[in-house]
Amino acid sequence: MNEINSFKKGIKAGFPICVGYFPVSFAFGIFSVENGLSVLQAVLISLTNLTSAGQLAAVPIMVGGGTIIELILSQLVINSRYSLMSVSLSQKLGKSVKMPHRFLIAFGNTDEIFAVASSNKEKVGFKYMVGLILTPVIGWVSGTLTGAIAGNILPEIVISALGLAIYGMFIAIVVPVIKEEKWTALCVATSIVLSCIFYYAPVLKEVPTGFTVIICAVVASALFAFIKPITIEEIKEEVENNG
Repeated sequence: MNEINSFKKGIKAGFPICVGYFPVSFAFGIFSVENGLSVLQAVLISLTNLTSAGQLAAVPIMVGGGTIIELILSQLVINSRYSLMSVSLSQKLGKSVKMPHRFLIAFGNTDEIFAVASSNKEKVGFKYMVGLILTPVIGWVSGTLTGAIAGNILPEIVISALGLAIYGMFIAIVVPVIKEEKWTALCVATSIVLSCIFYYAPVLKEVPTGFTVIICAVVASALFAFIKPITIEEIKEEVENNG
């Protein structure tokens, strides 16, 4: 099988992701400074952690004085899907990708980068993957920087309004799925109910935010994995539908 190993092609393929990442990370930059982080801290988080959901969950833990264990466990639960994506992507990597290269690719293996790389009919090489990862990283970090700076300049009412944008992004991701999948909708509803219980119950509301996220996510997922497990036939059908 042929191998795509052009840095320029990777840059070109990653540019739409770069454009899409900018407004989301802009909202994250505002969210970060609004919660008490400095511009530099917000940028360093985006530069070293390419995970919007993980970053959003991490900020309240950090500013709230959460423990390192709490932070690590929350990131492990939220980002566990990347391990499965990396296993799948490894099957698409060409001969030019050596073991040290795989660590760099794993760092930048976001949902969108994984989707673009996997959609290629040919194997993908290291230079292509560097280009594919580089442009989204630039978009993500520059968006965070711009948002963080704007958060220190714009009026408070504007900052509050723009800070809601990142929550709107996650709602936009979830809604199309739950409209098609009844069980996914029930799983989301269960996690919301659990989160509300932890927020309002006299004893449970003392549980740190990071652990609340972990518990709600694990309990809801495990419950519906037991109630409605995905069959081998369903997996095969999804693979066939996605090529």
